[in-house]
Amino acid sequence: MFAHKNIVSSANILRDAVKNRVAIGAFNFTNMEIIQAIVAGANELYTPVILQASSSAIKYMGFGYIRAMVSVAAEQSDVPLVLHLDHGHDFEICKQAIDNGFSSVMIDASSLDFKENIAITKEVVDYASKYGVSVEAELGTLAGVEDEVSVAEGKAFYTDQNQAQEFIEKTGISSLAVAIGTSHGVNKGKTGNPKLSIETLKKIKEKVGDFPLVLHGASSVYADAVEKCNTYGANIQNAYGITDSDIREAIQNGIAKVNVDTDIRIAFLGAVREYLANNKSSIDMRKYLGAGRDMAKEMVKRRIKTFL
Repeated sequence: MFAHKNIVSSANILRDAVKNRVAIGAFNFTNMEIIQAIVAGANELYTPVILQASSSAIKYMGFGYIRAMVSVAAEQSDVPLVLHLDHGHDFEICKQAIDNGFSSVMIDASSLDFKENIAITKEVVDYASKYGVSVEAELGTLAGVEDEVSVAEGKAFYTDQNQAQEFIEKTGISSLAVAIGTSHGVNKGKTGNPKLSIETLKKIKEKVGDFPLVLHGASSVYADAVEKCNTYGANIQNAYGITDSDIREAIQNGIAKVNVDTDIRIAFLGAVREYLANNKSSIDMRKYLGAGRDMAKEMVKRRIKTFL
């Protein structure tokens, strides 16, 4: 783990979030500008935030660049930061992340049967505990496509509350991602009106108490952000997400961490497209990437305000 006071594990801040009935925003990043946007937004609202990288993002950036950028971010942050591995699919990638300073990892063995999921998750927990690193795992599966996560809608299923309690007890994880109706990516369900199963969530919470629960695939896919992209040449169709009111209700019923990726992508893209459309002779990457960064920061703030 980073030897910096601003890089912390997620365990304590998520437990506090549950007690206070708020959630911590967990934002995926793939470049320097997104890290800057996340940290700047968190600083302005003075709230802890989770910086998370997926396996495909790590392939794109490399552990060395991630360590360097997050080290600088920690120096410039006024709030605690968590560096989190999102959707680590085996022990090896989780180990690599821990060895490279990540303060939190997710082992996603939800595609395996229950006993296998427990076994691999326990292996990760045993290794992570040596370094003070927190571990998130997942029960149930979410539909949709994002980075290396791809699950057909018909293959998705909700988390079973009885299994959730047993899983937590047998693995020693710090947080549990639950499937209650969200999905990855910009198209969240066939109906265009995705709803969270708050009843399922309540049943899980009845079993696990104040244990921190995590909501993946929770981008709201705001219509104004999508419209901006399409106004300037994008073709994002059938885009819909989870409403802010559903997110808030989920937080009141045990969700302590809310994952956001798609919303940042859409905000960033809209700003870049707008800048390039209005400055056709520009070849300065700092200008259009800077515009994307500024809009991504505003989206980070917009989402954090929903969680508090």
